[in-house]
Amino acid sequence: MTITESDLPGVGKKFEIELDDGEMIVVIHNTGKRELFYRPEPSADSEKAFEFGDDLARTIGSIIEGAHFQPIEPATQETTLPGGILLEWYELPPGSPLVGETLESADIGNRTGLAVVAIQRGDEVIDSPDAGTVLREGDTVIGVGTREDCEAFEELLTG
Repeated sequence: MTITESDLPGVGKKFEIELDDGEMIVVIHNTGKRELFYRPEPSADSEKAFEFGDDLARTIGSIIEGAHFQPIEPATQETTLPGGILLEWYELPPGSPLVGETLESADIGNRTGLAVVAIQRGDEVIDSPDAGTVLREGDTVIGVGTREDCEAFEELLTG
């Protein structure tokens, strides 16, 4: 898959993404508006498929990224951010030494290097949880860090 990025002076940025059956063009306006176009072949005209405001585009992006649902086991899939940073999901198992701890008392960042960016608790998502957030059995902790940070957190998670 080839992705080509180009500046659109006074407008924003354009990303052309090569697909198996054509090309998707994403235009991100300086205002935050996003437009998605589809072109079935290089000589064809682009057809506008969708237009989103900034907030909706970010929400859709997080859904596609997997922040709301992981269709396969996290151990079989890695989400790598720029710079080799991993975005990982961890469920707090029964008996984990972290259950009942606050983020502050667990001191996850200093102990492992992993930054907790969200916690999914049932249908609720706690984004940017504060230091007083108590970890509960069954919570899914969403964190970012290097591979080493993630491995250290997995060890901490299970005791």
